[in-house]
Amino acid sequence: MNASTESQPSASLDFVKWALVLVFLAAAVAGNYIYGEQSVLYRAIGVVFAIAIAGLISIQTEKGRTAVTFIKESKTEIRKVVWPTRQEAVQTTGIVLVATLIMSIILWGLDSVLFWVVGFITGLKV
Repeated sequence: MNASTESQPSASLDFVKWALVLVFLAAAVAGNYIYGEQSVLYRAIGVVFAIAIAGLISIQTEKGRTAVTFIKESKTEIRKVVWPTRQEAVQTTGIVLVATLIMSIILWGLDSVLFWVVGFITGLKV
């Protein structure tokens, strides 16, 4: 009961934060359009600055904190991956290429046979 009452103010603040994020992103687009005659460098700096502020605000929301936690856990999991050696990667690539070649020959043969059968049945010669 207590947890639900604590999450309600956070949810309403999250709504305000997401609205601010949208305002900053819309301001970046509008500012880039309005100040079209200004230098591209200045406009790019302004857009990057607005996007950075929007990103910082979005990280302060519940979904933002969840995303940051997910990214940190993903980095940890990437360190646990056993990557193949160069030889294993080359051998696997070779196997995939040979299997693709064999399947393409089989499908080409099947297509040719079906083309011949349909031509025989319909009497059309191409």
